[in-house]
Amino acid sequence: MKRPANASQGAATRHAVVIGAGMAGMLAAAALCAHTDVTIIERDRLPEGPEPRKGLPQARHAHLLWSGGARAMESLLPGVTDAWLAAGARRIPLPTGLVTLQPQGGWMRRWPEMEFMISCSRDLLDSVVRSRLAEHPRVSFLPDTELLALEGDASRVTGVRVRTPEGTERVLASGLVVDASGRGSRATRWLDALGVAQAPLEEVDSGLGYASRLFRAPGGAEDHPVINVQPDASDPVPGQSATIVPVEGGRWLVTLSGTRGGQPSSSADRFESFARGVRHPLVGELISGAEPLSDVVVTRSTVNRRRFFEKVGSWPEGFVVLGDAVATYNPVYGHGMTVAAQGAMALRDHVVRDGIAARGLARQVQKAVARPVSVAWELATSNDIRYPGAVGEQPGPLQRLLGRYVDRLMVTAPGRPLVAKAFLSVITLSAPVTALVRPEIVLAVLRGPRLPRLVAPPLTDIERETARRTPDGSDALS
Repeated sequence: MKRPANASQGAATRHAVVIGAGMAGMLAAAALCAHTDVTIIERDRLPEGPEPRKGLPQARHAHLLWSGGARAMESLLPGVTDAWLAAGARRIPLPTGLVTLQPQGGWMRRWPEMEFMISCSRDLLDSVVRSRLAEHPRVSFLPDTELLALEGDASRVTGVRVRTPEGTERVLASGLVVDASGRGSRATRWLDALGVAQAPLEEVDSGLGYASRLFRAPGGAEDHPVINVQPDASDPVPGQSATIVPVEGGRWLVTLSGTRGGQPSSSADRFESFARGVRHPLVGELISGAEPLSDVVVTRSTVNRRRFFEKVGSWPEGFVVLGDAVATYNPVYGHGMTVAAQGAMALRDHVVRDGIAARGLARQVQKAVARPVSVAWELATSNDIRYPGAVGEQPGPLQRLLGRYVDRLMVTAPGRPLVAKAFLSVITLSAPVTALVRPEIVLAVLRGPRLPRLVAPPLTDIERETARRTPDGSDALS
């Protein structure tokens, strides 16, 4: 998109290389560009606008940018929130703009705003960030470029070896290399080639599969809330969910999911029936009169996988791993982008404090990156391991005790705004998990819900009218 950054050896300490032009990579570049020239290496050809690209197939499914991530991104790229909204995204207050059936405790009440989310397609999110960075004088993109290896040794990474679009090999010297290449990262292989010890690996697999399809939002439903019917992991059956996320262009992005033995299929004929067959048929009822705008897209790569890079004893100088290259999570929790943004903030804060050439910087950043990763990891895996047939380390006595506490908290949250606020602050990664065990929250959880359980979706009259627009004119919610 612009000139490559100066990669001569003499300029290495004034040059950072970021591997991957996805959200994590672009945010890493945003974290660094006030302090050094940055080159972003990307194996895909990058679109000019909000269009799909080969290396981001998950973009066709619903993406949730929670307030914890949106605030981090705004800190890294001031004004980006307004740019998203100007491009067609929506800022949805939580739980005001959310109709969600909790795993336990019935439907969440739609109290005044406690947190928020940004609702749009992943393509739009990335496009706005990419266009902002493309205008920055210290950021350059090298698309259609393959990374072959890290340069350096076990003590220090000094750059990268790449293959250009013309097929020639080239070395980019760098004072700092950031791997943000996502789920398919080859960081362990690159580090092994340099003689760096392997990072411990942990996996938890619920067998989740998910399927998505775009629909045209019915007339008058452009400002419809997010709809989310969640599974109950305590049931001895596969966990199945259905979600409607309003996205730009007057469309609904509908994502269905199911764990091992209950996954949705790619069949368009079975999409609506699956949505009707989850714990509540609301999503199926809503889409029954909506016009499909795409085929059904299915993904099965949903294993929770974490590399504990922060535990490697002799971590090399000049190398940091961020985003999905560190850990991937069951996508139904929507934590990937938020964790990437908070990791990029940790990178920025350490560079501001210590300088980009500081000794031990990479190791300190890797430890800081692990903190938001750990929060999302515990939230995802503690729930996923409970589904039938889940593969991974089973929870110990303390984890089981905490699990019972969280179950009671989930029962209480729909009937106590204090507990709901604490829960939303944690699930949006706006507060640490310890917010759930503050004395006033524990006391409220022990007392249980103050208000009766909601047994029907808390829709407004206008939203209910939209839900009634079935093809045969019948009342779907009667």
